[in-house]
Amino acid sequence: MGNHALDLNPPNAELHLSTNGSDWLWAAFSLIATALLVVVCLDFLRPRGTRLFHQLAIIILTTSSLAYFSMASDLGATPISAEFRGDGASRQIYYVRYIQYFINFPLLLLSVLLGTGLSLSDIMTTLFMGATVVICGLVGALVHSTYKWGFYTFGCVALFYVWYVLLLHGPRTEFAAAGAFKSGYLMSASFLSFMLLTYPICWALAEGSNVITVTSEMIWYGILDVITGPVFLLFFLWQLRTVDYESFGFSSGKYTDTTAAVARPTKAQEAGAV
Repeated sequence: MGNHALDLNPPNAELHLSTNGSDWLWAAFSLIATALLVVVCLDFLRPRGTRLFHQLAIIILTTSSLAYFSMASDLGATPISAEFRGDGASRQIYYVRYIQYFINFPLLLLSVLLGTGLSLSDIMTTLFMGATVVICGLVGALVHSTYKWGFYTFGCVALFYVWYVLLLHGPRTEFAAAGAFKSGYLMSASFLSFMLLTYPICWALAEGSNVITVTSEMIWYGILDVITGPVFLLFFLWQLRTVDYESFGFSSGKYTDTTAAVARPTKAQEAGAV
């Protein structure tokens, strides 16, 4: 049975995704969805109150799965007049990809930065800059004139801030578990920073200057998303396997436990006992 996605959902632009590109997106979707199932299983194996990083990974992989299902089905795109094309041809811009990045990029940064000694204000500012990178990429992709490169520049400036925090500011802080997570952080932050370098290059050649086709764009982004998503997250969770979760300082231990709630005396009872 062949792939009929483009027959059921016809392309809405002259420069559009091919059937081979859709095939690759279905393959990427399968890889991401499989990784999601693996992380869900790993999450259930964790004790309650120690599942934050696994559940962040579940959110990220669920979002990516939905986005890739949409793109493989040739959905979630809008036609934009392609720059540097004198014939006025339109190109598919997949806004659903940027919805995915808007959710996932800040969560990836949050997962990595939670192990550092960065203040809450530093972390929130970094997450905002991550969201700014994505918004500038989306707005720039939807602009058909050379003004798109202005948004590209703003996005790159925000990305430089993210790199600064990941590679310079974060490593200088005090790490959880008496520094036991520091080596894992350095590897994870370096891995993520390198992958972030490749996305602006792909954008410049695809949505930016229309040098590569939509299918080539999808293959390139797909490889990056599989590496930054399933591969990175499984690598990151592996780095955390031996770290004492309580050392991070954000394990509240609050979860539904009816037995414990019945057995635990109230404050009034404790006062009466005194």
